[in-house]
Amino acid sequence: MRAPNCGITPEGWPCIGLTAFSALVFACMGWWLLAVIFLALCWFSMHFFRDPERVVPQGEGLAVSPADGKVIRIEERPDPFTDEPKLCISVFMNVFSVHVNRAPVAGTVEGIRYFPGAFVNAAFDKASTHNERCAYSMRDADGNPWTMVQIAGLIARRIVCRVDEGDALARGERYGMIRFGSRVDLYLPQGYVAATRIGEQVFAGQSVVARAK
Repeated sequence: MRAPNCGITPEGWPCIGLTAFSALVFACMGWWLLAVIFLALCWFSMHFFRDPERVVPQGEGLAVSPADGKVIRIEERPDPFTDEPKLCISVFMNVFSVHVNRAPVAGTVEGIRYFPGAFVNAAFDKASTHNERCAYSMRDADGNPWTMVQIAGLIARRIVCRVDEGDALARGERYGMIRFGSRVDLYLPQGYVAATRIGEQVFAGQSVVARAK
């Protein structure tokens, strides 16, 4: 059995390195206030870009959360790829959440669509259609279509995509991240129901948020 560990996502190292180097320079110059400020920024960067290992649930007919955070909506919305109304689970991430996103089910990425847009608060309804976002269409082994949408927020300014069309993902496998506060929407296929509730704290790759009927 492997011991649990918490790594750093690759996108975080430039920020961590810059703040650590700045703290060291200011300390050498005797500018202690700035040194402490940048040391605090370095700690925050390490905390923000953390990437802990997760225990992915096993079993048929389960879908795990694509993001860490709080479930803020469970309602029908039009799928961004097909416009078909589907049950959508929205998970809001604040600046203290882990921001690495994970696949809800095992499947193949069939489409990736980027939408430029604004940067309003990701908790607002209009963020689903107005904000900068990246949508992923997946199909699982049973032929069910799944859609995940990374939505940039008020502070978030960069959506990171780590996969290409045709890539096969395991349940709980990392597929990207969003820098700073933001949101991920998960659109369920027919035959699945929500297994979470509004206000619940969920964890990417670990918390079951949907089940087959």
